[in-house]
Amino acid sequence: MIIVKTREEIELMRESALVVSKTLGMLAKEVKPGVTTLQLDTMAEEFVRSQGAIPGFLGLYDFPNTLCMSPNEQVVHGIPNNEPLKEGDIISIDCGAIKNGFYGDHAYTFAVGEIAPEVEQLLKVTKESLYVGIHEFKVNNRVGDVGYAIQNYCESHGYGVVRELVGHGLGRKMHEDPEMPNYGRRGRGKKFIEGMVVAIEPMINLGTQRIKQHRDGWTITTLDNKPSAHFEHDVAIVDGKPELLSTFAYIYDALGIESDEENEFRQKALVL
Repeated sequence: MIIVKTREEIELMRESALVVSKTLGMLAKEVKPGVTTLQLDTMAEEFVRSQGAIPGFLGLYDFPNTLCMSPNEQVVHGIPNNEPLKEGDIISIDCGAIKNGFYGDHAYTFAVGEIAPEVEQLLKVTKESLYVGIHEFKVNNRVGDVGYAIQNYCESHGYGVVRELVGHGLGRKMHEDPEMPNYGRRGRGKKFIEGMVVAIEPMINLGTQRIKQHRDGWTITTLDNKPSAHFEHDVAIVDGKPELLSTFAYIYDALGIESDEENEFRQKALVL
């Protein structure tokens, strides 16, 4: 059952999402060769709590940490550890936070120093596909419209679109209806209505779409061990159109990147 949010609840969810956005922005300057994912995880937990929020992943389904940290061939759900990041790595950082009783949940894949051109292109296309999908999240469209748009965009670049892992509705629970696959057929699936909030999150592989789960019960890697990219935003339907609740602007501010990619999905300008 889809749980529709009021305008007031959507604004509370924006606060939750922005805690995550600020956390990712704080981490952006810390992602560099030599740092461990466990060190980044500790920084994130302290920061989330300093914002009057609670880490959303810590203890959820018994997950042991604040962040899902998934380098290189890891797709999602990687557990932070003491292995240092290396020049040329990429790392998906997925973060959740609970504030005002609502979850925020989004992710960004960072480059660690200089990365290979083909991997840089994977990151670029995966992030672009996120906005291609968000564009289809509007009243009277359906789940399949978003999935088809992401799938078509990424497969046209020769990439593998993960099937077993999906985006999801978001609210007082981390995972609500509907599931939001990154593949599908136009006009299929549940219809979008005013007040829906979802997390859209393309998980795209440089090679095969196939994945495997490791014995820890969490870590997911590509079957061919080629890199995977992951980007995620929280989005509401407001006045029939997609409205971003999360932002990468804090990341871009930290890294000195200029971007207007989010502008069309905001009814009012974001104030950092």
